[in-house]
Amino acid sequence: MLEEIVASYERIASQLNKDIFMCPSDYPYLYMSNAKTNVLIGNKRHWRTVDKTLCTFLTTKNLLNKYWDNFYMNCIDRHDPFEKYLNEIYSKEICISPLKSLSLHLTNINSSYGLSPLIDYKKLWEENEIND
Repeated sequence: MLEEIVASYERIASQLNKDIFMCPSDYPYLYMSNAKTNVLIGNKRHWRTVDKTLCTFLTTKNLLNKYWDNFYMNCIDRHDPFEKYLNEIYSKEICISPLKSLSLHLTNINSSYGLSPLIDYKKLWEENEIND
């Protein structure tokens, strides 16, 4: 997974000639609106632009420094949504998410975030089950 993220970051950021944010999960809640998106070619999969993430993402030190106040404000108190100040950044900077997900956010199936689509959860469970 890490190799795919780094290689895709290098490819896409160099094509765009700017630092970006990358969210490793493809969340169903990102499909709840009719927001416009762009699809970009990564190293081994496609990535799409998104305007929301949870708190797992990859970016550069430059963007961390540039938006430090947003990160700080996000930690001060509980917001609705929790990621309010992170999401504000994505109106100014590019954030992308993989098609199909590279990581999973496990949650109640009825959660507003939902489970990442196109993932065979039963197969993953069985492949990683510990047999005593």
